[in-house]
Amino acid sequence: MQTFDAVTVPTFILDEAIAQDNIWQMTQKASQLGVIFRPHFKTHQSAEIGGWFRQQGVSKITVSSLRMAAYFAQYGWNDITVAFPVNLREHALINQMASVIQLGILVEDAAVVQQLETVINQPLNIWLKIDAGYQRTGLPWQEPEAILHCAEAVRKSPFFTLAGLITHAGNSYHTPMEIIPVLFAESIQRLKFVQQTLQNAGHENVLISVGDTPGCSLSPSFSGADEIRPGNFIYFDAQQLMLGSCSFEQIAAVVACPIVALHTDRHEVVLYGGAVHLSKDTVKVEGNITYGLVCFPEGSGWSKPIPGAYVKSLSQEHGIVSIPESAFSRCKIGELLCIIPAHSCLAADLLGRVMTTSGEIITMFPGSNR
Repeated sequence: MQTFDAVTVPTFILDEAIAQDNIWQMTQKASQLGVIFRPHFKTHQSAEIGGWFRQQGVSKITVSSLRMAAYFAQYGWNDITVAFPVNLREHALINQMASVIQLGILVEDAAVVQQLETVINQPLNIWLKIDAGYQRTGLPWQEPEAILHCAEAVRKSPFFTLAGLITHAGNSYHTPMEIIPVLFAESIQRLKFVQQTLQNAGHENVLISVGDTPGCSLSPSFSGADEIRPGNFIYFDAQQLMLGSCSFEQIAAVVACPIVALHTDRHEVVLYGGAVHLSKDTVKVEGNITYGLVCFPEGSGWSKPIPGAYVKSLSQEHGIVSIPESAFSRCKIGELLCIIPAHSCLAADLLGRVMTTSGEIITMFPGSNR
């Protein structure tokens, strides 16, 4: 059976061989550069795919929620960091999880640490979330007094261990390829400055943990970091391709979408594949803002992106694709187009399951917001 014969609705299609090679490449790089590899599992959200990492020797993971931590703990993962600012309303689940695994959580406010101390009764690794320039969240790296105040609050609790400093250089997603390694190194150096401040105050063994797929993919060195946490690299996507973080050959996933209508007068294809399948994330290609790169199904995989084609607009279920006349003639109602999503993490989460190019169905974490 051909890969796409069983596709009836928008479907996340995965080339397992490419994904496995992407895992191997990043695992080897982390090993060669001497850092802990704690991959972010929010991209694939699958126990089965998690097993591919375990086969490469990975034993520590990152997730984006406590519920996701509970899911992976069921499959034997016992060293998990939740890389999202702690939600105090989940203190009961924190206690439950910390009683059975080595759990790490993120804080960025001494007052939050003090409130946690009143409700937590299990050993807990505390990571201080540091803003190294992204300006999304975290303690500003250049405010050492606030960071030290937070660290001192951690030290006062008998249940808390200050595990380290953690950051995500999300601004790398909006940076030219040649600047990304510079930005990545700068983030590490800013955390080194904070680390030294804490060491001067008697806080020993404070690790530095950095994330983001562009930085981890393109940087030739992780000097100064103790741990990396990329996630998107397993699939890559249109954003990563446009940044230069990967080659086309490293793209491991597409969303296969049925063609439901054709508008010959304006060379537009209507897909069953909208915002609830692809997300509203975009990327700029050849001057056009698009929700993904458009490809034809090809054998058990997909073609290179169609020059000049782009996903023009999305509504909830509809996707409107503009395709040059030369390629438009190949489009038939009832057939498929493959979209390399702008952001594969969101597309995978929205679709909720994976079909491999060999036809296998892989289930995902059932607690996603689908």
